[in-house]
Amino acid sequence: MAEHIHKPTKFPNRIFEAFQGGEDPAKISRVAHETANALLSRVRADPDPEVVERLVAYTDENGIDAVAELWSRATPRSLPGALWRIYLLRMLIRQDPTGTSFLFQRGVEVARTIDPVVAGAAHPTGPDEIIVLADAILRGIYTGDFAVALDRAAAFCRVMSAGATSLADDADAAEPERAAELTRRALRFAEMAGELTACARLWRTHSLD
Repeated sequence: MAEHIHKPTKFPNRIFEAFQGGEDPAKISRVAHETANALLSRVRADPDPEVVERLVAYTDENGIDAVAELWSRATPRSLPGALWRIYLLRMLIRQDPTGTSFLFQRGVEVARTIDPVVAGAAHPTGPDEIIVLADAILRGIYTGDFAVALDRAAAFCRVMSAGATSLADDADAAEPERAAELTRRALRFAEMAGELTACARLWRTHSLD
């Protein structure tokens, strides 16, 4: 990684960028897959509520870098890759619930799909409601249908992408730099939505490893 990170970590928009390192890629991949499979299998087999809540809140106390070390460099269409993206989304939401809820609400307003319903946020969606949604999606990977949790996260990303695109259009003439940043965010959310949807499809065919 390019700089030392202290716990708990707060990331700007560059949180979407890949983590870099000099370790053996094969070893990193093996550890990522082994830890993701072990954690998910153990908790889903016996979803003790206290354990689940500790896992949901884990990054609040330990920082997202602890999760990143395990899973951030896994391929997008893999179990560790899916887990990393869910934790990443939760951190982004909790780091800026006001800004996130504003983008999400705009996305709901312009959406022409059922994505707002699939995401499952309360309406209207303010900062408190968006935090509840983030925790519910993460909790769902441990206690509910894993594919449904991934689908909800993907729907959330598509709504966020729609909101960012709409705001970028509004800002294009008067604030071109802000419009460009919003467009980049929209593209990244759309990309993440596709990755999560692919993971959900693989999970349903028992092919997500």
